[in-house]
Amino acid sequence: MVVPFPVGRRLRPTKRLDLVWLIFLVGIVALAGRLFVLQVLERDELRARAEAQQARRLTAVTPRRPIVDRRGEVLAVDQPVADLYVHPVQFQEPAARVAEKLSPLLGRPAPALVAQWGDQPTGIRAAEDVPESVARQIRALNLNGLELSPHYIRLYPQGRVGAEIVGFVNRDRQGQAGVEQTQAPQLKVPRPAVLIRQDAQAAPLSYDLPVGLLEQDETRLQLTLDLRLQREAQEALSQALGKFQAKRGAVLVMDAQDGSLLALVSEPAFDPNQFFKYPKEEHARFKNWAVLDLYEPGSTFKPINVAIALETGRVQANTVFYDEGRITVGGWPIQNFDFSTAGGNGSIDVTRILERSSNVGMVHIMDRLPRKLYYEWLQRLGFGQNLETDLSPVSPTSLKSPGEFINYPIEAATASFGQGLSLTPLKLVQLYAALANGGRLVYPHVVRGLVDFDGNLVKPPARPAPVAVFSPQTSRTVVDMLEKVVTQGTGKPARIPGYRVGGKTGTAQKAGATGGYIQGKITSFVAVFPIEKPRYVVLAVADEPQAGNAFGSTVTAPVVKTVLEALIALEQIPPAQP
Repeated sequence: MVVPFPVGRRLRPTKRLDLVWLIFLVGIVALAGRLFVLQVLERDELRARAEAQQARRLTAVTPRRPIVDRRGEVLAVDQPVADLYVHPVQFQEPAARVAEKLSPLLGRPAPALVAQWGDQPTGIRAAEDVPESVARQIRALNLNGLELSPHYIRLYPQGRVGAEIVGFVNRDRQGQAGVEQTQAPQLKVPRPAVLIRQDAQAAPLSYDLPVGLLEQDETRLQLTLDLRLQREAQEALSQALGKFQAKRGAVLVMDAQDGSLLALVSEPAFDPNQFFKYPKEEHARFKNWAVLDLYEPGSTFKPINVAIALETGRVQANTVFYDEGRITVGGWPIQNFDFSTAGGNGSIDVTRILERSSNVGMVHIMDRLPRKLYYEWLQRLGFGQNLETDLSPVSPTSLKSPGEFINYPIEAATASFGQGLSLTPLKLVQLYAALANGGRLVYPHVVRGLVDFDGNLVKPPARPAPVAVFSPQTSRTVVDMLEKVVTQGTGKPARIPGYRVGGKTGTAQKAGATGGYIQGKITSFVAVFPIEKPRYVVLAVADEPQAGNAFGSTVTAPVVKTVLEALIALEQIPPAQP
């Protein structure tokens, strides 16, 4: 018996057509729903995504603003250059022929260029920082396969002179030291971005050029630095450091009336045009130690202590003290630097104590003050606090804790002649400026502000107001004492015929990193000038002079004298007497 093969029932034609229409209808409804979602619900989001894909913001590489000194001499400026890339795959003539045409422009033999290119087909950097004049000549060759990528490099026309103030920028044009770092926002030229709309193949569709894009920026960052004085100070300091085989040194010149720095030299220096050539162990050159490093000022701090004693009323200018030459405080011996040869000074007044730079005399003076009051005065002068300035970050002055200073008599005793407390050379100059200007702590600064092409101040920086610490009478009394130090005391090497100079020598022990004192000393001399109308403070410091007879009077006082003579000539300061 044959069983027939079962066959499923076939749909009738009308039902099959209905099924097809149902599928089409569902598809249409789904498509309409999707379109509704895309065009209505997600419209704003998709539009933003499309614009983001099509738009590209381009910010032009703009030069940094130039840096100039107080007279407009250029210290730092951008120069347009270009990197040259070659793409041999695009050459329409032999590589040797292309190299022959580039050789005289790049200053390299043609075979060396061909060897550099090798077998690479494209993207070979043939030269870096090609000057704009040479780049124009390369473009004029009209050779396929050559690409010039323009950019800027920072040039420092003065080289080492002023480098410790100006600093430098790295290859990424980021400031690494000096005002190049601290004043980066002022040096940046603001430029609005250009909005470009492009298609899927990155072909531009339109450009949106913002207002101000093509405006020229002719402003410059002007410093208070006088390049001529900076150069004289650097030369004088270098000679002194070489003569006495000192480790390092610094010279600072401040206008005491407003705190502006006319010179700030830190040796050994560096050439910011070639900062990358200094090995790692010499990177300390990039640090301006006159602003950053602390040292014990020694006898140069004595006039500040005298001002404190006079201001409190515990001592008068003519108060007499008995100088034994050597005393013991808290079990510790203290003596004058010349005790072994001259003994004690006997009965002397405050002026004579400064003239002779008597340690014992200073201990007696400051012993008139309660130690708590003395400590409060040091705090009032800024010890233990950061010094506000527009230079690189400044180290705070160092001061013992209140309990240590007040409870141990030796701490106040050593502080009386500038040991046991630490400050930066910049801070010491600020304190002397307070003596010179009538008692005000001014803001040390090196930036005058942004100026236009004619030197007119466009954007003056905000500066803190001066803080009164001494009375004009106290300041004047101490300044007159400083003149006696130069005319009759240890500061005689700084005398200038016809001019009235005040100053103080300092030869201090050098504190060790882990406490106590180490071999070596720091010599210094600080001057106030001119005495009849104090205006300038000049400080010279030499760290660890090795040659014999190294004192503040022999190493640094002659440096200050040279700087003062240059200042007299540059500022045309008339003599006080024939």
